[in-house]
Amino acid sequence: MALLNCLLDPTQTGNDAETLESDLRKRIVGQEEAIQKIVDVYQTYLAGMSSPGRPVSNLLFLGPTGSGKTRTVEALAESLVGDAHAVIKIDCAEFQHSHEIAKLIGSPPGYLGHRETHPLLSQEVLNQFHTEKVKLSFVLFDEIEKASDALWNLLLGILDKATLTLGDNRRVDFSRAMIFMTSNLGASEMASILRPNLGFAAGDLARRRAAGEVDAELNEKAAGAGMEAARRKFTPEFINRIDQVVVFQPLHNEALRRILALELNVVQQRVFSSARVLPFVISVAEPARDFLLSEGTDLKYGARHLKRAIDRHLVHPLSNLMASSQVRGGDLVRVDFDPDVNKLIFFKDAEDLSTHAMLQMVDSSIVPPPMVAQTSAIAEMPKVANARSTRR
Repeated sequence: MALLNCLLDPTQTGNDAETLESDLRKRIVGQEEAIQKIVDVYQTYLAGMSSPGRPVSNLLFLGPTGSGKTRTVEALAESLVGDAHAVIKIDCAEFQHSHEIAKLIGSPPGYLGHRETHPLLSQEVLNQFHTEKVKLSFVLFDEIEKASDALWNLLLGILDKATLTLGDNRRVDFSRAMIFMTSNLGASEMASILRPNLGFAAGDLARRRAAGEVDAELNEKAAGAGMEAARRKFTPEFINRIDQVVVFQPLHNEALRRILALELNVVQQRVFSSARVLPFVISVAEPARDFLLSEGTDLKYGARHLKRAIDRHLVHPLSNLMASSQVRGGDLVRVDFDPDVNKLIFFKDAEDLSTHAMLQMVDSSIVPPPMVAQTSAIAEMPKVANARSTRR
C-alpha cells in the first residue's frame, strides 16, 4: 500500500523531458532560463495538460543579436525530431507591407495566379516533419518587430485560437505547434544594464562573472527593460496572448569559448562524415582558439559571426591542404596561431593513426566515421559464414 500524506516533489520531470533538457544543454550555451522554460512547456504537453484550443506554447524571445535565440529553436527541433531544418521559419522582414501576407495564407479565389500561390503556413507544411513519436510543429517568426500590422493581426488568431484561415477558406490547426517569436527590442537598454562600460561597476561585474557568479538583480532589470520595450512596440492584445517572455542574456567570454568548442566539433564531424576524404583529426591549440574568438565574436554581435570566422580561417585552409594531398586519412593536424603573420598555421603531428586512436582524440559526442560500421560488418561476415557451414 502506498504511503499517504507524504511530501511530493513537483520539480521532478519525466524521462523524456530529462532527455530533452540534457540534449539542449549540450547544444545551447549560456541560456539556462530559455532551456528550463522550453522543458517545462514540453513536459506539460507530454502530460496532456496544455491549454485546449491553443498552441502548445507562445514564446517571445528577447535579447541582443548573436545570443542564440534562433539557434535555440533549431536545437529543440534537432533534439526532438532529429532535424534542425524542421523549423518553419518566417522572416518577418519580408512582411513589412500588408499585401505580402498573401505569401503566408495564399490568394483568395478569383485573384490572378490564385492556383499558383502556395501558402507558407498550410496544414501540409506544418505536419511535414511529424514523426511517429513526436507530432509537433515548430514555427518561428523571426524579428517579429519588423512585420506589418497585418501580420500581427493574423497572429492574434493563431496565438489565441490555434487557427488560421487560408485564402481559399481552408483551416490550419496550430494546436500541435510551438510558436516562437524573436525580437531585438530593448537590446541596447539590456546591454547597458548587463555590461556597464565605465567606472568601478564595470570592473566589479567583470570580476564576478569571471568567478562564475550570476547577478540575479541585474538580470531582472535587463528582463524588465526588454519587456518595457516590447510593450511600447506591440499592442496589449498581442502581449496578452504570449504565454512567456524569455530574455536572452549577452554571452560572456566563458560561454563564447564553449560555443567555439561546439563549432569545432561540428567541423571535426564534417571530416568524419565526408564521403570524399578519409577521416583525420584536427587539434586546435588555445592560441588558435583565442584568435578565432577575437575574429568571430564581439560585444555587439555576440557569436553570430563565429561560423564565418571558422570557415574563413580554418575550414578553407584545411580544404586546400586536403586537395593538395598534404593532409591524408589517419593524420593528426595541429592548428596553432602565429602572431607574426596574424593567422593560423598548420602542422602534421602524426600519420597512419588507427580509427580507434582517432576516436580517442575527439569529443565523445562525435559520431564515428561510416567506415567503422562497415569494418565491423565485414568482420562479422566470416563468423556468419562459419556458422552456416557448421550447420551443414
